[in-house]
Amino acid sequence: MNEVDRLVDIMARLRAPGGCPWDAQQTHRALRPYLLEETYEVIEALDRGDFDALRGELGDLLLQIVFHAQIGSEAGAFDLQAIARSINEKLIHRHPHVFGDVEVDGPSQVLVNWEKLKLEESENADRTSALDGIPAELPALARATKIQKKAARVGFDWDDASGPRAKLDEELAELDEAIAAGDERAIEHELGDVLFSICNLARFLSADSESALRSAIGRFSERFARMETLAGEQGVSMADLDIDGLERLWQQAKAVE
Repeated sequence: MNEVDRLVDIMARLRAPGGCPWDAQQTHRALRPYLLEETYEVIEALDRGDFDALRGELGDLLLQIVFHAQIGSEAGAFDLQAIARSINEKLIHRHPHVFGDVEVDGPSQVLVNWEKLKLEESENADRTSALDGIPAELPALARATKIQKKAARVGFDWDDASGPRAKLDEELAELDEAIAAGDERAIEHELGDVLFSICNLARFLSADSESALRSAIGRFSERFARMETLAGEQGVSMADLDIDGLERLWQQAKAVE
């Protein structure tokens, strides 16, 4: 028995009478937070470049898939084989340049064909927009990037990074106007446009906005922790320092990176 089949058998036993009461009471919806948590832990391991941790986290994510497959099997809806069959058929259908006689010029043409084929598939027959099918639950920056990529695949895009860079300046100017007017609703609106423009610029610079922001948060957190350490070593409380004193600590923390 291979290890995947063994995992399927273990899950079936956990869900069966006499198995684990916690596992047995789980539903698709109840497992939702665990699926999200495991996904983010995989991303964290990837970002750290920790392949030992990545192996373990991918295993935890695989467990979630097998868990959902078992629940689906018990309901007579689908099992792991059906899930694999579905993705196999999808991959073959969406790669006619590999499994058929379609010719492509490069990766960009592959993506264009992919989107066209998605719209043609029966499961998407009720979708009329190239932007349909993007999960609303995606983190906002990731969803913005995905929307921008899909719009670009049908030709709605700039020629190079100078376009989104100029658009960012335009949106920042509009934000300044909203701030000057003290219009809270307009400020939120324009802030959204600024963030959307930053995501678009990141796409042109081959940077992932979600990863970039996550890295910035990590750097800030590490520097702030060093500030706290330095304050303790200097016998001062950060709460008692004015902004100039805090800035000095910040610069000291940056200097030891």
